[in-house]
Amino acid sequence: MSKKNISALNYDKCGYLFITPFYIFFFFFVFTPIAINIALSFTNFNLKSINFVGFYNYVKLLSDSLFFISIKNTFIYVLFTVFFTMALGLVFAIALTNTAIKGIKFFRSLYYLPYVTSMVSISMVWLWLYEPSSGLFNKIISLMGQEPKKWLYDSTYALGAIIVMGIWKGMGYYMTLYIAGLNNIPGYLYEAARVDGANGFRRFLHITMPMLKPVTFFILITGTINAFNVFEQVNVMTSGGPMNSTTTIVHQIYTRAFTEYQMGYGAAQAVVLLLVILVFTLINFKYGNQGQDLDIG
Repeated sequence: MSKKNISALNYDKCGYLFITPFYIFFFFFVFTPIAINIALSFTNFNLKSINFVGFYNYVKLLSDSLFFISIKNTFIYVLFTVFFTMALGLVFAIALTNTAIKGIKFFRSLYYLPYVTSMVSISMVWLWLYEPSSGLFNKIISLMGQEPKKWLYDSTYALGAIIVMGIWKGMGYYMTLYIAGLNNIPGYLYEAARVDGANGFRRFLHITMPMLKPVTFFILITGTINAFNVFEQVNVMTSGGPMNSTTTIVHQIYTRAFTEYQMGYGAAQAVVLLLVILVFTLINFKYGNQGQDLDIG
């Protein structure tokens, strides 16, 4: 074997050595828990006993109206949270790439701060903001001559209130990603577009958006997965109420498995959630990374 081949072989071994910790972590902390959960979904495990029941838990899901309510609520949360968080993140990113703004680094840090703050802490703050008698939001609308709202105690507003908080918390993170993407767009593309007579809107539509597509694709994937796993704010702020108007899939899994101790049934719900996330991720991979050609004509 030549020295060149030996060198290449050693290089490959070095690469495998560096990725080995990831695969060890993935096997023990991702693959193994998923496999155990799938196995439990075919049992009636309840901490006292465990028996194989086949597809009984999955059949039971088909007649569980509360689970379908949680699916509906989760899909609504995902749709509105992901869309508006991405849109507002992009708007603020464009605004904060203007170096003429004084204190631009301060504002970037300020908008990013909610993302790195504990969800439980954020939820407690927003509980006060939504408080019917002394909350800030009700004081504001009272000054406008409107009646105070029971934001978290009225099924009409509760889910929307949690969605608004989710958008506020995640916007700074998406903004930071979009700022990084905007800073990587070559300036000569905009100069060429100006020479061709393209106005600001056309430059945004035909240069900015296509060049930001990889960032948008990443945000769409991670944002969708995170939104499907919404739990902490629901558990802290409403416990799934009122009238199950804010219960989500993960909240139902938690309730079934750790409150009612129906571990097998909760595991079946978790498998369904895994499949839903997998389907959405595959759809995004198939259709979300196409058409990156620039057209400034």
